[in-house]
Amino acid sequence: MPTARESLLDAAFAALGERPWQAVRMGEVAAAAGVSRQTLYNEFASKEGLARALVRRETDAYLAGVERALALAGLDGGDAGECFAAAAGWTLRTARRSPLVRAALTGSRVPGRLPLPDLVTALHTRAVRALTAGFPELRPESVVWACEAAIRLTLSYVIAPAATEEDACLRVAHLVRSLLSRPPG
Repeated sequence: MPTARESLLDAAFAALGERPWQAVRMGEVAAAAGVSRQTLYNEFASKEGLARALVRRETDAYLAGVERALALAGLDGGDAGECFAAAAGWTLRTARRSPLVRAALTGSRVPGRLPLPDLVTALHTRAVRALTAGFPELRPESVVWACEAAIRLTLSYVIAPAATEEDACLRVAHLVRSLLSRPPG
């Protein structure tokens, strides 16, 4: 059974999917979560506190999923292209589900001026770290460049989806492989 805090965050997320943040009312969030307004204010102190907690939950879950996707693809014997493709797939699925993650990745604004973190830099940092650790034979500077290009391609699919998610991931994997297989220069 979810805690009151999780129920409130779920209700706020659902409300954000239906209308802009400035139109979301605290009383509606509390009622949807099945708790009192006082409980909501005890948990988050204000609407801004609720917004910060919601953004934090969504972005933390996204980044944990990126790390999981990178690690699992590597454990399954995948090459660097497959590892990044797994992270790209997670990114595409999460951006489709979460307007907050999508906005943070694309730099678009969420109505109501919710504070969004720089997820592109966080994605880049995690991907570079995972690929340089998992594939020590690769040149670190090549990994940095390949990850940047792969992120840019992945984000283009967030904005303008490919025919299928699988197509997008295959193209990302191909890009990473081709960038990492070329001699430097």
